[in-house]
Amino acid sequence: MGNKLYVGGLPYAATESQLSNLFSAHGTVESARVITDKFTGQSRGFGFVEMSTAEEAKAAITALNGSDMDGRQLTVNEAKPQEPRSGGGGGGRFGGGDRGGRNRF
Repeated sequence: MGNKLYVGGLPYAATESQLSNLFSAHGTVESARVITDKFTGQSRGFGFVEMSTAEEAKAAITALNGSDMDGRQLTVNEAKPQEPRSGGGGGGRFGGGDRGGRNRF
């Protein structure tokens, strides 16, 4: 088991310090991050907490999964590794792609 935890069901007004304080009762919090929308800056309702040891992470999952934070039920479990993202997008106006028609060369 790893030390990084996924925390879902966060209230949209939750801050990183509130998240850190909630988890610090179960061990040393290395980092706490609330994920926000990159355009609006508003919370997306989930975040990640990294505990210092796997034992502390397990204790936090046991204690906080299904618990309540400002009227919302939290989902706390081990974070899955981030999927590798493919670069590019292709197609579209500036991305190249097949334009049909004949070959220019």
